[in-house]
Amino acid sequence: MSMSDPLGDMLTRIRNGQRAGMGSVSAPASRLRANVLEVLKREGYIRGYRTEDVRPGLQSLEIELKYHDGAPVIQEISRVSRPGQRVYSKIKELPRVFNGLGITILSTPRGVMSDNEARVANVGGEVLCKVF
Repeated sequence: MSMSDPLGDMLTRIRNGQRAGMGSVSAPASRLRANVLEVLKREGYIRGYRTEDVRPGLQSLEIELKYHDGAPVIQEISRVSRPGQRVYSKIKELPRVFNGLGITILSTPRGVMSDNEARVANVGGEVLCKVF
């Protein structure tokens, strides 16, 4: 059976892994997921990620979770734009998460980026998720 929201599945795996205190979680690989993980790594929410071959033609992403003093760095991670309801935002209407303490991850014509990078690049797009 195919998955209707692959990105939402990955975010749920990260959320559940951090609540369980796991060091790393695994998720099926895709280009969009890798781009979102790259933004999370750049912003300091995860330690890193790597691609592993499960079998020929099938890859997996191993995501290393990050903790600070025993508490997860990611307090809240949630999907904004879902397959049934896409959410788009202009540059002037980009939402701020917890008054700038968190980030919003966007899919723009220039690639997947955080809300701060989108403001610098002056480009809007689809709001994928918010992280705090």
